[in-house]
Amino acid sequence: MSKPKRYTITTALPYTNGPIHIGHLAGVYVPADIYVRYLRLTGNDVAFIGGSDEHGVPITIKAKNEGVSPQDIVDKYHAIIKQSFVDFGITYDNYSRTTAPIHHETASEFFTTLYKKGEFIEESTEQLYDAEANQFLADRFVVGTCPKCGNEESYGDQCENCGTSHNATDLINPKSALTGNVPTLKQTKHWFLPLDKHEAFLKEWILEGHKKDWKPNVYGQVKSWIDDGLRPRAVTRDLDWGIPVPAEGGEGKVLYVWFDAPIGYISSTKEWAAREGKDWEPYWKDKDTKLVHFIGKDNIVFHCIIFPSMLKAEGSYILPENVPANEFLNLEGNKLSTSKNWAVWLPEYLKDFPGQQDVLRYVLTANAPETKDNDFTWKDFQARNNNELVAIFGNFINRVVVLTNKYYEGLVPNPGAFSQEDLDALAAVKAYPDVIASSIERYRFREASQELMNLARLGNKYLADAEPWKVIKVDAERTKTIMYVALQIASALATLSEPFLPFTSEKLKGILAYTKNSWNDVSEKEVLLPAGHEIGKAELLFSKIEDVTIQAQLDKLEASKKVNEAANKVVEPQKDTITFEDFTKLDIRVGTILEAEKMPKAKKLLVLKVDTGIDVRTIVSGIAESFKAEDIIGKRVTVLVNLAPRALRGVESEGMILMTESADGKLVFVNPDTADVANGLQIS
Repeated sequence: MSKPKRYTITTALPYTNGPIHIGHLAGVYVPADIYVRYLRLTGNDVAFIGGSDEHGVPITIKAKNEGVSPQDIVDKYHAIIKQSFVDFGITYDNYSRTTAPIHHETASEFFTTLYKKGEFIEESTEQLYDAEANQFLADRFVVGTCPKCGNEESYGDQCENCGTSHNATDLINPKSALTGNVPTLKQTKHWFLPLDKHEAFLKEWILEGHKKDWKPNVYGQVKSWIDDGLRPRAVTRDLDWGIPVPAEGGEGKVLYVWFDAPIGYISSTKEWAAREGKDWEPYWKDKDTKLVHFIGKDNIVFHCIIFPSMLKAEGSYILPENVPANEFLNLEGNKLSTSKNWAVWLPEYLKDFPGQQDVLRYVLTANAPETKDNDFTWKDFQARNNNELVAIFGNFINRVVVLTNKYYEGLVPNPGAFSQEDLDALAAVKAYPDVIASSIERYRFREASQELMNLARLGNKYLADAEPWKVIKVDAERTKTIMYVALQIASALATLSEPFLPFTSEKLKGILAYTKNSWNDVSEKEVLLPAGHEIGKAELLFSKIEDVTIQAQLDKLEASKKVNEAANKVVEPQKDTITFEDFTKLDIRVGTILEAEKMPKAKKLLVLKVDTGIDVRTIVSGIAESFKAEDIIGKRVTVLVNLAPRALRGVESEGMILMTESADGKLVFVNPDTADVANGLQIS
């Protein structure tokens, strides 16, 4: 496409069954916002469209678990998600929701148009059914083994392990998520979009038309789907939460969430246009509009095969020019999991790191999973903040502003003759807008962020080489030129950092009293900050993050891990049944540990002297890795006293201390909790 007249930029609609986490941000929302901010800075007409996906089975499951209505769930999380985006600086032109009346109207009209054109196949099929729940098992109401990768916890619509989309009936050993029962098959009528009908179009449009400009991970997944042969895809579901099917026989059925959700982009655009007094149609129907979908890799098939087929079938809409899907972001070496609370939640981050939105934006961009899954670690987060944002970007700006105030009372000095080093630095600055823009326009945001940091490095190196703090003592005029050049670099950073570090950019512009806000000014203007211009006082753009702050985040994750381990801990099955007479053979008594010491050359063993009430005896216990000898002297314990003696490393052990494990796997004494229970009393 030649220069577009306008851009429509969409982001995947997050499910409103929980808050946003860093995986969502890295995969979709931060790169989309960088792209949109860049487009605005270059003077483009942009509609940045988002919204909450408020239909679908995960929401009904959460509502059922919490004993509330689905509407209660979506109202709660829509507000949380929307405010989090605002606080994090995601600059939507419109953020809507799929429960909005305009969306129900738009989705119903879209379905009706295709229905009247005969674009659907209507047929009765056998679907999984839970007799106990008296309900068909759509999507995530059923779990089973993925037919592609063997993941035993795959959902009915998609495997989160390999990313494959499938139908619930494709699962191996399916079970109902409602009751745990094995479902049966039962006849039900649904409408299907015949994707096979659009196979030739998709081959021409994507496999031939976008072979060179779409990301390999996106192109490869689409090619795999098409090569396997496309089949009709249901666009309706047997549910009571969603948009009612507007067709005869549609009672008790709703539009499938992946038919209704992408239409949310259109309804959100309509909502925005109505509010702003604009015509929405050019943003979706004019061939001079560039449409780009920002999504994660789990949504590739829906945005590159299903939604384009819907648009093509309708006939009046444009198709996306690009779908720059990212891969997944892991956390501390493990896959992000909302159900296991293995995540960094955006609302919590904003609370724990007030005023540090740009740190997370930068780290997620610098480590973006653009071509493969990447790992977020808190240590890397700390290092990038301290070693790059603070030591490079922040350090350069701080030195420039401090020295300008110190030497010239905040006024930009008049430069003298430029040296070759000055000219080289100024020329390099002018080249950076095109360098960074090239990366952004190819959706290489990680690369673009590092080019921005390279500009800050250039500034640091220029100052370090020029040493104005030394030159001022011998050549005042030369110092003016040095500081003038440094201030031009700082001004360029103020503009070019805006897509990546918007809060920092705004703060820096305030410090420099720099009002220009055009990307092209940096390359086209001879002067960004003129001589005589007055800047403000120095403020730290970034602050060092200490180890204790990072450890608090690691401790939070460790707590989640322990909870998960406890929840997933397998309880040992009951042993063989014994008789009462067998039990009476056990002589279990209350005792007190009198002495304890490590057994030499034994990692796990402690040698104990225990007062059993009937005698003082030696017991060897394998608890040395859990307890220090000195900490358990005087401990009340429960002792099996009539266990046959056994020699352990040459020490005869005459009994056994009863132990169990806590939820996190730690050994715990099984002991009487009443202080006046005497040693020697039997436990029965």
